[in-house]
Amino acid sequence: MPKIKVIHGPNLNLLGKRETMVYGTGSLAEIDSAMKELADQLGLEISAMQTNSEADIIDAIHKTDYDLLIINPAAYTHTSIAIRDAIAAVSKPVIEVHLSNIHKREEFRRHSFIAEVAVGQISGFGPGSYMLALRAARKILMDREPQKKP
Repeated sequence: MPKIKVIHGPNLNLLGKRETMVYGTGSLAEIDSAMKELADQLGLEISAMQTNSEADIIDAIHKTDYDLLIINPAAYTHTSIAIRDAIAAVSKPVIEVHLSNIHKREEFRRHSFIAEVAVGQISGFGPGSYMLALRAARKILMDREPQKKP
């Protein structure tokens, strides 16, 4: 069963309490639960973590015990060359996720250091961004499997 690692970056532990007009009222636990349910339906194994520490994110990326990474680097999206370099170093497919549409927000949020080393970026669909990422992950991983001959 393909293994998906999900990394939620800084301040996402405050979902449902912080800037609800931007990020909604749902909690991170609710997102993780919905992701687990969809992953089960899609035949994917999922493990999720949240950290406010850039170093912990990098360490988690370096542990290559996964087939694909879904990451919401949050504010580190716009500042962390170190996370970008960690992603590039492990050569695993990565999907960048954001709850809000970062391209419709403040100018400083419009640049992503992660985008150039990710397969793709999904943003602006609230918690649905994560569900779209899981569906994309399944497609990416299934397309990489050798085709079985009949």
